Amino acid sequence: QAQLVESGGGLVQAGDSLRLSCAASGRTFSHVTLGWFRQAPGKGREFLAAVNERGNTKRYAESAKGRFTISRDNAENMTFLQMNSLKPEDTAVYFCAAGPWVTFATTPTDWGQGTQVTVSS
Repeated sequence: QAQLVESGGGLVQAGDSLRLSCAASGRTFSHVTLGWFRQAPGKGREFLAAVNERGNTKRYAESAKGRFTISRDNAENMTFLQMNSLKPEDTAVYFCAAGPWVTFATTPTDWGQGTQVTVSS
């Protein structure tokens, strides 16, 4: 069955960088938008970034813009999130997701299980 599996999370200090990866399996995701959300303790999932099928259009939430960069590799059926200048408030479980572009930020159709990112001060 179709799966999205995140990796690359961990414990870092404020100002550090992390690169998250999301590997898709079971079917190709090259024809859909891929992106990232996060969920801090006690809070709902927050949209962060999305990249369209061809990788030529990207969308970022204000919380991610300027510090985070999304990319994808359709040959490998993967998406990535480069996170720079991390802050303690970035601490959350980070999820990759797939779905249509127009509704991606609210209702993606597929989710990964998440990877923990913890940023210490």
